[in-house]
Amino acid sequence: MIKVVSVTKRFGDVSALEDIDFEVEEGEFVFIMGPSGAGKTTIIKLLLRELIPDKGQIYFDKVDITKLREKEIPSFRQKIGVVFQDFKLLAERTVRENVEVPLAVIGIPQSEWKGRVDTILELVGLSKRSEMFPSQLSGGELQRVSLARALIVNPKLIMADEPTGNLDWDTSQAIVELFEKINKEGKTVLMATHNRAIVDKLKKRVILLKDGKVVKPKPKQEEAQ
Repeated sequence: MIKVVSVTKRFGDVSALEDIDFEVEEGEFVFIMGPSGAGKTTIIKLLLRELIPDKGQIYFDKVDITKLREKEIPSFRQKIGVVFQDFKLLAERTVRENVEVPLAVIGIPQSEWKGRVDTILELVGLSKRSEMFPSQLSGGELQRVSLARALIVNPKLIMADEPTGNLDWDTSQAIVELFEKINKEGKTVLMATHNRAIVDKLKKRVILLKDGKVVKPKPKQEEAQ
């Protein structure tokens, strides 16, 4: 589904990513891991076509998205749902209204909204919170709203940028288990995190970044020494 080939991205004299390569197959759950400043968020922005690499290609379903024209970008982004660390919810709108926003943006008939939203809120465990406002919810509930909003347009890929960064351990665990449930139902999940405990618990494939470069895993016999 995703193929990143020899990608470099610099901001002035700072090299955010340097000649990185990786692939994500359809249906996979993959972590992008590394300390702050390693390049995780830059990868997310490149995959969303918010940024363009200085060098290299990025393929999504075999299409090089670095070559998309401006008018093609909105329809491309409908294939991706994004969950952010700071939720990015609209404070003056209820849970239901926040989840409806993407449906309005892409022009889904309003007659279909209730059925879609009810299904997604049931999936993320928020059916009884649908008429509450963000200020009335816990951090874990806010992240569930963010995930529901990402899922509502039935994207092929869910990307999450430090989705547990503001949450305690028990809440973080519950949120990541929800991502795993969604993955098992067929969604490809790419999650950027620096939370080693979460990564170790789920035992999914990890793309490890350090100083803007992909760190190749050590051979098993070398790890055993």
